[in-house]
Amino acid sequence: MSANPKSPPKIKRYSGPAGGWGSAKSVAAILRREHKALAGAGVLSQQNKPEGFMCVSCAWAKPAKTHPLEFCENGAKATAWEVTSRRADRPFFANHSLRDLEQWRDHDLEEQGRLTHPMRWDPTTDRYVPVSWQTAFDEIGRELRSLKPQEVDFYTSGRASLETSYMYQLFARMYGSNNLPDSSNMCHESSSVALPESIGASVGTAVLSDFENTDCIFYIGQNVGTSSPRLLHDLQDAVDRGVRIVTFNMLRERGLERFVNPQKPSQMLTGSETLISSQYYQVRNGGDIAALFGICKALIEADDALKATGHSRVAGNDGRPADPSNAAMVAFAASMASADKKHVLDHDFIKDHTAGFETFAAAARQHTWPELERISGLTREQMVQAAEIYANSNAVLMVYGMGLTQHLMGVQTVHMVVNLALLRGNIGKPGANICAVRGHSNVQGQRTVGITEKPGLAPLDKLSELYGFEPPRWTGRSTVETCKAIMNGEARAFVSLGGNFLKAVPETGAMEAAWRKLRLTVHIATKLNRSHVIHGEIAYVLPCLGRIEIDQQATGPQAVSMESSIAHFHGSRGKVKPASDELLSEPAIVAGIAKATLGEGKVPWDEWVGNYARIRDAIEATYPETFKDFNNRMFQPGGFPRPLPARERKWATSNGKANFITPERLFPELPTAARSDVLHLATLRSNDQFNTTIYGYGDRFRGVEGTRKVVFMNAGDIAALNLENGASVDLTTAVDEATVRKVTALRVVEYDIPRGSCAAYYPETNPLFPLDHHDAKSKTPSYKLLPVVVTRSAEKPCD
Repeated sequence: MSANPKSPPKIKRYSGPAGGWGSAKSVAAILRREHKALAGAGVLSQQNKPEGFMCVSCAWAKPAKTHPLEFCENGAKATAWEVTSRRADRPFFANHSLRDLEQWRDHDLEEQGRLTHPMRWDPTTDRYVPVSWQTAFDEIGRELRSLKPQEVDFYTSGRASLETSYMYQLFARMYGSNNLPDSSNMCHESSSVALPESIGASVGTAVLSDFENTDCIFYIGQNVGTSSPRLLHDLQDAVDRGVRIVTFNMLRERGLERFVNPQKPSQMLTGSETLISSQYYQVRNGGDIAALFGICKALIEADDALKATGHSRVAGNDGRPADPSNAAMVAFAASMASADKKHVLDHDFIKDHTAGFETFAAAARQHTWPELERISGLTREQMVQAAEIYANSNAVLMVYGMGLTQHLMGVQTVHMVVNLALLRGNIGKPGANICAVRGHSNVQGQRTVGITEKPGLAPLDKLSELYGFEPPRWTGRSTVETCKAIMNGEARAFVSLGGNFLKAVPETGAMEAAWRKLRLTVHIATKLNRSHVIHGEIAYVLPCLGRIEIDQQATGPQAVSMESSIAHFHGSRGKVKPASDELLSEPAIVAGIAKATLGEGKVPWDEWVGNYARIRDAIEATYPETFKDFNNRMFQPGGFPRPLPARERKWATSNGKANFITPERLFPELPTAARSDVLHLATLRSNDQFNTTIYGYGDRFRGVEGTRKVVFMNAGDIAALNLENGASVDLTTAVDEATVRKVTALRVVEYDIPRGSCAAYYPETNPLFPLDHHDAKSKTPSYKLLPVVVTRSAEKPCD
């Protein structure tokens, strides 16, 4: 990994696997860079372990039986980033004005290290200056009381614990606001909307044991090597059992191709690699619905053809009991007869458990192969081949990520994943379920304990009963709606529980200009980022303990909890000394602001801060079924599961069925459809990044070292645009052209990517995305599909 940009950067195809010595070297490099070469190794040995701490980056599950080392390369980077010995302390802020810091790169701001003391912006010196905690709480409380609740937004980034998140949403609602935008709005909100409509669950239904029981995995739109590398252990184990992994992804990603397990000496010493994907289909950007429809069409038409022959798989009278009064004979005959009820499709499952099949099947039959090929970028033969693999598997696990959700038709794409699963009953049986791989380490859990702008998804009556107040019933603002409110002046204050909101959202330039007009900005954070140096009229940065640090309160060291991607709850205990004696925990900061804003009331804020077990008691009282016996089960090996009726084929939908939901079209209606000069841009994370946090300027798997200012393009598109590999180009948004949105001086990198598609890094290309460019239902920004024009730049590549 490269800590600084290089000029010129090194662009060279990487031949190694995911994992292996490349991963080991990268972990060693960041531990040295953060001055934690020895101490860091000891900390990492407790990561994702029983009675240890949960990783602060991705949300992948912690198994009941852990590996000797239960961390991945990116998890190690996140830990080193948090336990660094670097400090953004009083001398640092005394020496730098915020206008000065605005010129710094995002990486360099965070690389200054951990924040050490509470601060308020001083307009006279343009610096953050120290302030006491009580002074900060008192002024924030006064400002909030002077504003209308509808004018204030309470944002969460996805990292805060269940305990903190519960307190935060309770404070916001007692204040009178449902404006609770969160990072989920920008990533898997499409899942949160689509899955309840399809199967009555807002999250995936898979559990870790499904990876042990499946005989086929369909892996769609998720880059495991960068986003959730620990999942590679489960994929490797599946491959070793003979499981076929069928991958659909726009780019060839190394983690989905080849893996060397750093914890297997036999692989590390010999270089022996595990080939992850048995089939790898490169779908054109935005072509996932068409690809999935093609597979479904092949399955349905094969089933139609089999039924048309009248062929029976049951010989003679084997399907009829010789003695109808004999239970064993009846059961045997039924098992034989079932062979005719599951030809290509599982007709019994479809009949007993689903609705909408005929409408969906008719649509699949109607779509023509030429249009499916044109939109998906796959051939008919490829889609039929995938369908044959699917039909010949008894238990198929459907795994997907943000490559499906961050689209204009993200909700409908998730519907299609479920539709494919329903055709053969691949939900609610061992080895066959839906696995939505979430991003940040507790982004799913925050929604579970009430972080939502939608009042219908929070137990408002129970909160009213427990705490003696009337919660607001109006619909709050999602992330996109919060951005609009900030830009048009409706929002006056922004309180942020973690994150780097300004870098994460679309419309970067306009948002930064509007951000400065806010009356109040408050950030609870561990490190400095751009959302802090761009600020409101009154601005506070409140530094908190990190999850890895010992959280000492009145009753002793505290533990916190979070929810994994597979809807299991886990406990976490901090293990290292806090970065500063002046830090407060997230619950203490939330409680301090709440008390200063609301005054005395029925909520025992101080008791909760003194003993987090009491917060968990309150969570259990609010959600008795979900968190039954919470305190006693939070350190259960492997976590304890969130109840999901769909895992048992009980469908909590309006009609009590799992629903086939037919997408209205195969591809979004775009005004650029007829233009030959337009490419479809997808944003990506690098190997040296987690969300908006940039650990370095390398992307080992894609062969990029020393820069993030690149655009990956197909060789045919490069030639058609009269460009060459390494050329400096500008990207200009090709929709909503009344406003010019441009990112300049990106370096062209020839890459294995379908024609008509291109890719560049997030968040560097966020300024290209209009705020209204999102899924209609979920309002998730379409960060994976944006029409752009690529032109030669007048500027040299800017690294």
